[in-house]
Amino acid sequence: MRHPLRLVLAMSLALAGPGQAAPQRVVSINLCTDQLAMMLAAPGQLLSVSYLAQDPRSSAMAEEALAWPANHGLAEEIFLLDPDLVVAGSFTARATVSMLRRLGIPVVTMTPARSLDEVRDRIAEMGGLLGREEAAAMLVTEFDAGLAALSETVADPPRAAIYAARGYASGPASLSGAILEAAGFANVAEEVGLSVGGVLPLEQLVMLDPDLVVLPQPWPGASRAEEVLSHPALLALQERAGTAPLTDRDWVCGTPHVLRAIAGLAEARKELPESP
Repeated sequence: MRHPLRLVLAMSLALAGPGQAAPQRVVSINLCTDQLAMMLAAPGQLLSVSYLAQDPRSSAMAEEALAWPANHGLAEEIFLLDPDLVVAGSFTARATVSMLRRLGIPVVTMTPARSLDEVRDRIAEMGGLLGREEAAAMLVTEFDAGLAALSETVADPPRAAIYAARGYASGPASLSGAILEAAGFANVAEEVGLSVGGVLPLEQLVMLDPDLVVLPQPWPGASRAEEVLSHPALLALQERAGTAPLTDRDWVCGTPHVLRAIAGLAEARKELPESP
């Protein structure tokens, strides 16, 4: 069986075509592809990143992203940049992607990572698209070294829940679930049959009685979807269980920045009473 990273690189090179030069005018229109492109692009190769890349709440590289002009994913503005490659996410502005392709501009969509193995794959994929395979391989090596430094055997892992707006709980077959597992926790969502994730009623969460609840920070303004996060029953659960923050910038994208999320959770685990 071929190694997954080699397979991704081979596929990327096949898409580029034999002997085809690396793109020189690249535009990214997705938060996650923004960050991968910023990490791997050669000087002058990346023309623009999405405006979300400059948002410190959403982006782990908001300060770095200020070095590039921001786009809003509109076909008209991207067309005027005259790119020879546009990189998008699977769910990025589909009308924009479709229009750009009709205009003859190459667009590659990258699927979001749902595991730590897929973090490696996305790094390799972006490296292949940009003709920066060596830089990608080095970044994967750094990622693996960082992950190895955080890894430790937990004989009896404490139970944790990732609980977000609308009562959504992330399961083990998600990137958030992979972060939780790498930090040495068992995921209570798996106990109720949630694989990727789904709505977990608050009553059920309380009865599951996890050792740790991972909660997002409320966004500015008011949102009915976030009302469950201030429910008295959840507040009571937090008083007897540990809590840890779910920071979007470190959790949402499959980049090496997930190591910060793992490190934060590992520290929270060590602070639990009678933690392994």
